[in-house]
Amino acid sequence: MTAKENVELMKDITDVDIDGDKILESVGLSGHGNQFPAQLSGGEQQRVSIARALAKEPAMLLCDEPTGALDSNTGVLILSLLQRMCHDKETTVVIVTHNSNLADAADKLIRIKNGKIEEITVNENPKDVNEIEW
Repeated sequence: MTAKENVELMKDITDVDIDGDKILESVGLSGHGNQFPAQLSGGEQQRVSIARALAKEPAMLLCDEPTGALDSNTGVLILSLLQRMCHDKETTVVIVTHNSNLADAADKLIRIKNGKIEEITVNENPKDVNEIEW
């Protein structure tokens, strides 16, 4: 399937009206809708996966290293999008990451060590993702 078809696949499981091109544009992939996975870089493939998850406008997103294969500028784009979803659409966004710099943008930080919760911190003044040092 093409990138656009991949994103629009969500039409089969949700009532949300999905515009694949618009969602691909939101993750920085405008003009890539007709490309197949083999024609995309690893980071672009990762963004198609993120776009597919965003397409159905879920109540909760579980993100495991969502910026792992992305350059810093694209990482900021994706994290800004996730932060907006959290604040504007009240989507619960859980991000699992080793990037401790993201802690400043989190509403709540749960540190896990050796499979156990070590600390839970509520951030009263989370930073905008664009303010974080990468």
